[in-house]
Amino acid sequence: MSEKTDYPKSFSHIGITVPDINKAVKFYTEVMGWYTIMEPSKIKKEKETAIGIMCIDVFGDDWEEFEIAHLSTSDGVGVEIFSFPHGVKEAPEFSPFNTGLFHFSIQDPNIETLIDKIVAYGGKQRMPIRAYYPGEKPYKMCYVEDPFGIVFEIYTHSYELTYSSGAYTK
Repeated sequence: MSEKTDYPKSFSHIGITVPDINKAVKFYTEVMGWYTIMEPSKIKKEKETAIGIMCIDVFGDDWEEFEIAHLSTSDGVGVEIFSFPHGVKEAPEFSPFNTGLFHFSIQDPNIETLIDKIVAYGGKQRMPIRAYYPGEKPYKMCYVEDPFGIVFEIYTHSYELTYSSGAYTK
């Protein structure tokens, strides 16, 4: 019997670069409720450790050190937060029409409360909360930014429910 290799792969983690790692960890743990897996720590460019060698492979030789922290969502998806001392400290211009990562999305049924908390912590609400199927299904969404200008989306319901027909009826 042959092994099936065309199964859907799971999402492991996303990496986010921020100007202030401690402020980012505070935002994502206090606002999103994400778990801290590894507190912020420094990684130095060195060829004597496995992590040093891996980082040289990824970032090349034009760095000396950076900070990293690892968080996790309630469903076990990792959020790897980086802060480089000599990196650009502003988020790139919002340009969803260009190739690249456009946004990530999180889920919370209390969308209004979460948006209020994001704004209270220095983030932004980019648009009004919108219903996917007004008067038909209770699914809502909204684009926001964290305090560093990183754009993400909030859904009130799972991705599968939001896009599957017949998943909810009055």
